[in-house]
Amino acid sequence: MGDKQSFILGFFFIVVGIPVILGVGGDMFRRWLKHKEKMAEALSAQTAEKAAQYAAHTERLEQRVRVLERIVTDKGLDLSDQIERLRDERPVN
Repeated sequence: MGDKQSFILGFFFIVVGIPVILGVGGDMFRRWLKHKEKMAEALSAQTAEKAAQYAAHTERLEQRVRVLERIVTDKGLDLSDQIERLRDERPVN
């Protein structure tokens, strides 16, 4: 009778226990994977925003360098007026 009980218990574990364990484990894995995907999307959006900010800042700096190059290379312009206009164009932070 002991062998029959262990056989039934083993059969029950194989037929019911393993699929339940695999189902719960699979669901947990899918949730973990979805969480990781959301975290990656958030990080990607944050990185794109930072890149846009850096690009805008670089563009402003390039514009200012072009003005400075023009001031230095143009001999016929009044240097002090150009410098004052450049100061007036400076963005306020």
